Amino acid sequence: MEARVLSDGRVTLSPPAPGDIDAITAACQDPAITEWTTMPAPYVRSDAVRFVGDIVPAKWARGYPDWAIRTSEGGRLCGMVGFVARGDAGPEIGYWVAPDARQRGLAVAAVRLACDFAFSPEGMGAWRIEWRAFVGNAPSASVARRSGFRFEGVARHGLIQRDTPRDVWVAGLLPDDPRTSTGTWPI
Repeated sequence: MEARVLSDGRVTLSPPAPGDIDAITAACQDPAITEWTTMPAPYVRSDAVRFVGDIVPAKWARGYPDWAIRTSEGGRLCGMVGFVARGDAGPEIGYWVAPDARQRGLAVAAVRLACDFAFSPEGMGAWRIEWRAFVGNAPSASVARRSGFRFEGVARHGLIQRDTPRDVWVAGLLPDDPRTSTGTWPI
């Protein structure tokens, strides 16, 4: 898949570039990002170099995009949103937002834009998008809920975080689901 830039006027999604390495490294020092993701901890600059230079291009090549979240084209990196393969279940979305960019609705806007791309025949042609987060990650659940995901349950030991199995909340989004908040969440 060829890398693409997406924008809805509120957020711009573009592949992270070498100029984003320091911003990614700084954001990934945040204890919340460490607690709720599977990224290396501690996260060091060489992790960001590998992510931008190797991981992101390989994911795009396999049809699973990762984008930097920005408020304008060429603007500073505010976070990341992207997809990973989840077998026959459809792609799984993941995201994080830097501490100084939170509480501005950027994650919800980015998730909606990324999901629209994923469902588009010109994008990923997905028939379902899955969301998973470690049980207790209320901020991520809030973004997923406000983006229209429907809570489906708990997968016991559903993900591995740094060699430790952890329970995860699971939600799904279908192409025809409204992109509005649902009341089916436990939190």
